[in-house]
Amino acid sequence: MLALWPGMVSALDLPAPWALADREEEAFSSYRLPTGPWTEQGLPVRVFEGRITRSVWQRDLEGASTLELLAPLRAQFEAEGFDPVFQCETNGCGGFDFRYATDVLPEPEMHVDLGDFRFYAAIRETRQGPEAVTLFLSRSDATGFVQVIETAPRDAPERPAPAPPAETAAKPPPEVPPEGGVVGRLEQAGSAVLEDLAFGSGSAELEDRTYESLAALAGWIGQDPARRVVIVGHTDASGGLEGNVTLSRARAASVRQRLISRYGVAETQVTAEGVGYLAPRATNRTEEGRSRNRRVEVMLVAG
Repeated sequence: MLALWPGMVSALDLPAPWALADREEEAFSSYRLPTGPWTEQGLPVRVFEGRITRSVWQRDLEGASTLELLAPLRAQFEAEGFDPVFQCETNGCGGFDFRYATDVLPEPEMHVDLGDFRFYAAIRETRQGPEAVTLFLSRSDATGFVQVIETAPRDAPERPAPAPPAETAAKPPPEVPPEGGVVGRLEQAGSAVLEDLAFGSGSAELEDRTYESLAALAGWIGQDPARRVVIVGHTDASGGLEGNVTLSRARAASVRQRLISRYGVAETQVTAEGVGYLAPRATNRTEEGRSRNRRVEVMLVAG
C-alpha cells in the first residue's frame, strides 16, 4: 500500500519491489506541474507552492511495460482521493521536448528512455489546500524507474516518515557503467556522454583535434542507415536559461558538423539539440558538479 495520509505531507513510500534510490525535500518551494503535452507554444503548467518532495524509485523490470508499472500506482492514488488531470505516453507527451521541459532528477538514479516513458499528474483537495502528485516512469533493459514529485500546502501538518521495510531501507548500490565505450553505453542505456570533447574557453566551436568517441560513434552509425541519433548539449546553471540553451545547442551543432564533415556521417542520421541547464547530472552548487553538467551527449532515437 502507498503510505498516504489525507491532509498531511505525503513523504510517499512505494511498496516492494520498488526501492528508494533518491529523495529531496524542500520546506517551501514551487513546482511547475505539467497539465498538457509540449507544443510549439511551450509546456502548459500549473504552479504549486508549498512543501515539495522529489523521490526516485527503482525495481527489477521482470518484463513489465511502463504501463504495467504505472497502472497499480495510478489506481492507488485515485483510491486515495486524487483526481487525474493529465497523463500521456512518449510522443503523446511531446517526446524529447516534453522530457527536457519538465522537472526530472539526474542520472543514474532516474533514467529516461526517450522512446518509452509515461507521465501522470493528479490533484486532490484538502482542508489546507490542494495537494498534487506526478509520476514519471521509464525503463532500461532490466530496471524500471519512477520519479514521484509531491506537493503539499506549506501549513499542512507533517507526519513522521515511516521506517521503510528492511529490503528497501538501504540505497541500492551505484550502477556499474556499461562496458564498451560510447557505443556500448549507447546500445545498453540509450545515451552516452562524449567525455573527451573539448571546446575553446567561452566558445561553441569544437577544438580541432582527434576524438576517439566521435570516431567510434561515426563508425557505429555508418554500419546501419536506419540508425538515428541526436547530439544534445548541456550547460551548468550559471547565467540565464535562454543564453545557456543557445550555447548548448551551438555546441551540439558543432559536434554534429564534425561528425558529418570529418567522419562521413550522413546528415539525415544525426540532429543537434540544446537544453541548457535543464537536465543536470550533478549539483550546480559546487565547481565539480558544474563541470560534470557542462557536457555533450548522444542519444539513440532509432536503430
